[in-house]
Amino acid sequence: MTKRWLRYVVIGIVAIVIYRVFLRQDKEVIPLPRDYAEILESDTLRATTEYNSISMVAGSDSIEGFHLELVEAFAREHGLQVLVTPEMSMSERLQGLAKGKYDLIADGIPVTANHDDSLLFTVPITRSSQVLVQRKPLNAEDSLKHIKSQVELRGKTLHVVKDSPAIMRIKNMIAEIGDTIYINMLEKYGAEQLLALVAYGDIDYAVCDRNIAQLAADSLPQLDLSIPIGFTQFYAWGVNKQSPILLDSINAWLERYQKTETYKALAKKYNVN
Repeated sequence: MTKRWLRYVVIGIVAIVIYRVFLRQDKEVIPLPRDYAEILESDTLRATTEYNSISMVAGSDSIEGFHLELVEAFAREHGLQVLVTPEMSMSERLQGLAKGKYDLIADGIPVTANHDDSLLFTVPITRSSQVLVQRKPLNAEDSLKHIKSQVELRGKTLHVVKDSPAIMRIKNMIAEIGDTIYINMLEKYGAEQLLALVAYGDIDYAVCDRNIAQLAADSLPQLDLSIPIGFTQFYAWGVNKQSPILLDSINAWLERYQKTETYKALAKKYNVN
């Protein structure tokens, strides 16, 4: 009788443990958007950014990047650990933020009305614009293809990263010039892959962020970045609309930090302004 009773006790304890494990897993599978107090309580800020030479990239012996180092500086000052997840798709970054998978998109997002319904912008961090990427006319074939003004883009195909802010600008440009420009959105490539494809003749034209393109131009001198596509815009980070205290904390910190020599050295390192 005693052995049978002990067996029931053991079975009961195991059942409770299994229930709690599955309950905890369910909570982890379905995260919720968090504000600053909940992030402090967890001790970890969850951020996401694009994998590129400005935001986050693998260096010779470390992971580096302007936005990576900036969010790490914020976390250090606030006594937080930071988990930064690279995510190439802007749609995936926005979806992860909306679902609470990420607390912050620590990446350059153009401050436009396009995302007003999905996130809150921090104060501006950088300025940039979109540029046409083509090859310099070093031979007869490239000379025939070389674009000297936006009007000459009629009938041409421009390759862009899927969800790129360049897409809206190209559509506006189509209306301005009154003719067709074809847009090819590439899902599996980032901006730097597009730059390489143009440089080595796989495609003729791409549209990329100017800051990223200028960094790559040092190692790809055959690229011509002289034709602007659109105006200079402010770029900022984004947080969930349910995280206003986090937004205030980041903004207050950014407004102080951007005045420091440490920040100026970081911006100079990655050639951002």
